[in-house]
Amino acid sequence: MSSTKSRTYHDPVHGAITLNGSDPVEALLINLIDTPEFQRLRRIRQLDTANLTFHSGEGSRFTHSLGVMALTRRAFDYLSQQHSNLKVHRSIVLVAALLHDIGHGAFSHAGEEIFGSQHEVWTIKLIKESGINNILKKFDSELPTYLEQVFTKKYPVPIISQLVSSQIDCDRLDYLQRDGYFTGAQYGHLDMDRILMAMNYDPDSQNLVITQKGLVAIEHYLTVRYFMYVQVYNHPKNLAARFGLGKIFERARELLAQTKIQADPTVTAWLTQNPQTLDIKDYLAADDTVFMYHVHLWQNHEDKILADLCRRIQDRDLFKGSDITNIENREAYIQNWQKKLEQVGLDPRYYCGVRVALTKGYTLYQQGIEVKTDHGLQEISQLSPLIKTLSQPIRKAWLIHPKLTN
Repeated sequence: MSSTKSRTYHDPVHGAITLNGSDPVEALLINLIDTPEFQRLRRIRQLDTANLTFHSGEGSRFTHSLGVMALTRRAFDYLSQQHSNLKVHRSIVLVAALLHDIGHGAFSHAGEEIFGSQHEVWTIKLIKESGINNILKKFDSELPTYLEQVFTKKYPVPIISQLVSSQIDCDRLDYLQRDGYFTGAQYGHLDMDRILMAMNYDPDSQNLVITQKGLVAIEHYLTVRYFMYVQVYNHPKNLAARFGLGKIFERARELLAQTKIQADPTVTAWLTQNPQTLDIKDYLAADDTVFMYHVHLWQNHEDKILADLCRRIQDRDLFKGSDITNIENREAYIQNWQKKLEQVGLDPRYYCGVRVALTKGYTLYQQGIEVKTDHGLQEISQLSPLIKTLSQPIRKAWLIHPKLTN
């Protein structure tokens, strides 16, 4: 690959992220960043609808992906200095970190709930079939295959997949810091130096492991993760905003089937087809901007339900989340609300629904976090009472509904 001019991204979380154009691997990263497929991530919010709850939550999948790559480079280079046999995998792990979210569609995880898309499937599909494939193959004809192995956790050296996706991966380390920063939540502060220094490589299993002296840093990381889920990701306003957005496109899909609404070819394709089988062009054409433009237009539609739902998102007149976790006769409570809505002329199908939030600070997630001790590898929850407690799930149920004046 010919020499590429070096590039620096000034990141509010990680500082200057500099890519060296004379390094073939980092020149490849620059070329991938400049593709339309990757630039599209600028138009997809990292926190989907959370900006309606936390006003500064405007970061994009683009900035997050750069951050994950920067953290992965830092962690991998640190580990490969101690274990030189890892160096041959550098291009694979850095490209995987950069492209791990390339398959995300509009509204990120909220969009997956609304439309039924799966970004993991699309990440692999785009790597194999979009313009990115040619760039990858020009560097190494086997690189797309290696990346698919990383994303499906079939890569022969497990640590390469684990740095990108595991219980202690660079994806989570970035989004906890980044989301904490952009939402103003103090819970997201991590001692990144200690966490990265706690990472180690076990040559026998080829797994990413934690040193015993780094246990406290990992306890802190998992506690931060728990509080971010409780206070940010599963905030009832976030659940209500997702609910409202989902109901907009549910109503739009019905009206589109009856030819009572107009939508551009991209939105039409997403509302009438299985998003997993969309043409790549239609998939890549979708982003937050495209869908929110339709929400803007539809707030003036003659269908009162669609218009009202769109206006509520546009004006941040969000539904309310009422905690029904401990209500004994939950069905009666829900039915009572449905009757209230009918009495004021609102269709309960669109104005009322239950959302359940499951919070777990730590799960085994196919494989948990292993700690390197004098007695061999031990699962972290067996060494830490705090982490054992965090592994207990907390389930909360919310009834989403409009505010009604007495």
